[in-house]
Amino acid sequence: MLELDIKGIRISSGEHAVLLGPDGSGKEELASYLALAYSGKVSLLRFRDSYGAAADKEYFHQLRWNHGMMDDDEPTGRERLMRSVSGCADQESAMAAFHKYTRLFGLEPVMDKPLITYSSGEMRKLRITRALLSSPEALVIEYPYIGLDPGTRDLLTNILEELSRTRTVVLVLSRADEIPDFMTHVVTVSGGLPVCKYSLEEYRRTFLPPEVVRFKGVTVRYGERTILRDLNWTVREGEHWALTGENGCGKSTLLSLVCADNPMAYACDISLFGRKRGTGESIWDIKRKIGYVSPEMHRAFRSTENGLGAVASGLTDTGASLSRMTPEQKEECLRWMEVFGITDLADVPFLRMDSAQQRICLVCRAFVKNPPLLILDEPLHGLDAANRVKVRGIIDDYCKEDPSRTLVMVTHYPEEFPSCIDHSLTLRKSL
Repeated sequence: MLELDIKGIRISSGEHAVLLGPDGSGKEELASYLALAYSGKVSLLRFRDSYGAAADKEYFHQLRWNHGMMDDDEPTGRERLMRSVSGCADQESAMAAFHKYTRLFGLEPVMDKPLITYSSGEMRKLRITRALLSSPEALVIEYPYIGLDPGTRDLLTNILEELSRTRTVVLVLSRADEIPDFMTHVVTVSGGLPVCKYSLEEYRRTFLPPEVVRFKGVTVRYGERTILRDLNWTVREGEHWALTGENGCGKSTLLSLVCADNPMAYACDISLFGRKRGTGESIWDIKRKIGYVSPEMHRAFRSTENGLGAVASGLTDTGASLSRMTPEQKEECLRWMEVFGITDLADVPFLRMDSAQQRICLVCRAFVKNPPLLILDEPLHGLDAANRVKVRGIIDDYCKEDPSRTLVMVTHYPEEFPSCIDHSLTLRKSL
């Protein structure tokens, strides 16, 4: 792989760097410097908005609102790439790259469609393919994730990781939380100059909030079926995550690994609250810091207690009896029941409640110990419109009240996510 010298800071062979700094720090200047200093060896791609740099001669045609102005001869993706192939000195290698990357990036189905019909993600992949036709030794990409939805961001990260195995990758980013795990170093930038080079782990340890959850290459299989494949995922203190994906993609499995309910967690590289699983912590040490509710938990919850007792069991994550509660604990449980508007259920046997009443009790149960990590799997499932609005507001208020509180929430209805959501992970079924 190509070694790069960024005005005195060296990126060695096998290293991949992020240029990181605030707006106006000169990150883009350094990217341009690399493209000029290593002309012919470095391809520079700029993604300053959803479709590309405004200077691109195709930019006008990428604006969807100009669709009605499209000419009959609007170029297709294939035509655009073939023009680039014809301009390469080694056309045979360029054609091989054309076939390789259109297949790798899943572009084959849209190759013969007009460029104006491409989505942001498709256009992003097409431009990366175009840059790779000349077989550059390094890729420098400005703001690769801007304008992309969570699923497309995940897919692009996988593509960039694949590319990093054969060439040096340098990314220009403004947000530290966008740094992919395959990057090895962070170079901070100020005044158009590199300031310091950190290893990725050193940078995260020094400048980012503590890790709450970390999955590293996690794979879960049951027999011949793969549920999760090589999953890398980091949740940091104070982040609020939306976990999405179709049925059967592994969301519940992922959450069971976090909540210490899945014994396969001990065979995986998983850390919780900065401590690797299997290094001496008990299940109860973990559960003490987590508030949790899920459809599976609801089905299995068969408490003989009343509503107050069901909520109180969240204090210890057991079926603890009301008789063992302190007056202070009872007061806290009743306070949370008042927040959720269910004080009238305090004396009602849990098993005599309807399903929606039970669900609100169990959601309330997740909050009762004021956990630093909330894991809410379909918390609004089965609730009427008024209760959905109320519970969503409670989740929002809880997370905003204390910046250190962390949330992971699952729902199949995007409108149910609270406004505090600032991160997302979309899972896909493994093939």
